[in-house]
Amino acid sequence: MSLHEPHTAHHPTASGVATGVSHSWARLDGVDILRGLAIFFVLMNHINMRLFLAKIPYTQGLPHQLVSSLVWNGQRGVQMFFAVSGFLITSTSIRRWGSLSRVNARDFYALRFARIAPLLLLLLAILCTLHAAGLKDFVVSDKTGGLGRALIAALTFHVNVLEAHRGYLPGNWDILWSLSVEEMFYLFFPPVSRLLGRGKWLVAFLLTLVVLGPLSRTLTQGNEVWQEYSYLGGMDAIALGCLTAMASSRNMIARRVIWVVAGLGTVLLLFILGLSNQARAWGLERNGLDMTILAIGSCMVIAAAAETRWKSPRLILPLITLGRRSYEVYLSHMFVVFALFGLFKSAGLPLGAVPALFIGVILISGLLGELVARFYSEPMNRRIRQRFGDGADRLGSVIRT
Repeated sequence: MSLHEPHTAHHPTASGVATGVSHSWARLDGVDILRGLAIFFVLMNHINMRLFLAKIPYTQGLPHQLVSSLVWNGQRGVQMFFAVSGFLITSTSIRRWGSLSRVNARDFYALRFARIAPLLLLLLAILCTLHAAGLKDFVVSDKTGGLGRALIAALTFHVNVLEAHRGYLPGNWDILWSLSVEEMFYLFFPPVSRLLGRGKWLVAFLLTLVVLGPLSRTLTQGNEVWQEYSYLGGMDAIALGCLTAMASSRNMIARRVIWVVAGLGTVLLLFILGLSNQARAWGLERNGLDMTILAIGSCMVIAAAAETRWKSPRLILPLITLGRRSYEVYLSHMFVVFALFGLFKSAGLPLGAVPALFIGVILISGLLGELVARFYSEPMNRRIRQRFGDGADRLGSVIRT
């Protein structure tokens, strides 16, 4: 996504390894805006799905393209997360260890565990409890393998595989498919980086993943779930993010053209997100290219944000804040969706109250994500990193969190 990684700017020492006293880190507003938009689209989509499955005709009479852009862009939001994830993990690794060929696998996995595991394990514990209590929206059916099978899938990075074979899990479990893709990326990132990080073979490998992404989405169209959830179907965006980070670290993007890059990237994003009907008419979706184009546009915007350190106006601060808490919002938002949608239905509210449902879910999900981050996931992240011996001499880390 990255739903997980802080992003910053820093200058390594001559040895290539960052020192513990260098903390010239600054967030990239452009990247946080992308993450904010991505989680916004995911939230809108998941609220819409509850209304859609309940056959509430709230979109009747609205322009088809407007509806598509607002509430059917959830999968595209995840693709944007993947592009951001590839960029942040690669750029942060280069800053920590000086080059990708020096990535320390043990320390890399320790850092990933500290950031991801506390909230994920808490979520799984809550979901197991709710399943045992028999709450309708949280029970994992025998058809999909039952609770034990879902738990194993979540802990071994293959929720997407399980759903492709057994069908969709309950909403709070279903969202973990994207973590399965990202965690598989984390699993292979250190060995691939150490093996290929010194030469052009890494670039060739990443470009191969870019090519395989749309092919995977095209060749799996017989299985709707796997078409959207496959590992390779998300790896093109992650690979493009990695390539963007590598180019940015080597100053391969000329300053004089960076705003052209930003403008073109924005146009590509607007086209795929706002004119999806036209993209579909041109066959881009059928060929799996719409997602690749979206990832390319995202990476262009990311590259411009990294090069210019652009600062957003205060008006966009809520979106940036949502992006900064995207991991916490992503893992916790389905509780809010189910709760508010349940209230909406039980109260028998009219169609005119649907906008209030959307606004309420977004606001409360953002607030819940902030509280979870501030009082649980961030303190746990710091505590685990300290236990592993966080610092330049152990984890190559220069981030104060």
